[in-house]
Amino acid sequence: MSVTNILCLLLIIIGVFLSVKTGKLSLRAALSGGLIGLLLLLGAGVGGVVLLGVFFVLGVLATSHQKEQKNTVSEERTPQQVLANGGVAGLMGALAWLHSHNPSTYILMMAASLAAATADTLSSELGMVYGKRTFNILTFKNEPKGLDGVISIEGTIIGVIGAVIIALVYGAFYGFGANCYIIVLAGFFGNIVDSVLGATLERKGYITNDMVNLGNTLAAALLAGWL
Repeated sequence: MSVTNILCLLLIIIGVFLSVKTGKLSLRAALSGGLIGLLLLLGAGVGGVVLLGVFFVLGVLATSHQKEQKNTVSEERTPQQVLANGGVAGLMGALAWLHSHNPSTYILMMAASLAAATADTLSSELGMVYGKRTFNILTFKNEPKGLDGVISIEGTIIGVIGAVIIALVYGAFYGFGANCYIIVLAGFFGNIVDSVLGATLERKGYITNDMVNLGNTLAAALLAGWL
């Protein structure tokens, strides 16, 4: 193992410790995140770990930003929540590791899933702060902030910006080109899927929010792989 990979492994361990210490993640959730980070390191190298780190940091900042306006209670993230957002990325990292002779498609799908998770988190958290008109994604009727399937133009744009950040980080490690556009498109698509699932199946109680987030990241990865 190279010195760089050893340093990345140490960063993953430190990240697990700090996540528990600061109350951002439960112990099991932090260990789940550490496992995902390890799979990304094995399959995608340093870039995979950095992409996961960028998603996590942006998510924490967005969740903490003007928390008093959101009327939400801070809770430790559970393993289910971690796997719903990062499980697809971890799976793609494992597949890239197993197909080390040609891992590029799986690394692209990994980045797309993280772009969708980032877009969803930023659009949800910051849309509640900056969204001027919130409406149901299917009916376009005005509905209160925070309801499943409710979006805003401002929140959606912020989500796209989040996907762009992930695409730029991907480009810095794996090269700029058409794949960066695919990541942004897939991130946006996954975020829309998330809202549609929220407005339909989640509202009716057929699926949980964790399942919605899993559908979001899986849809983005599949679209990126198809493209």
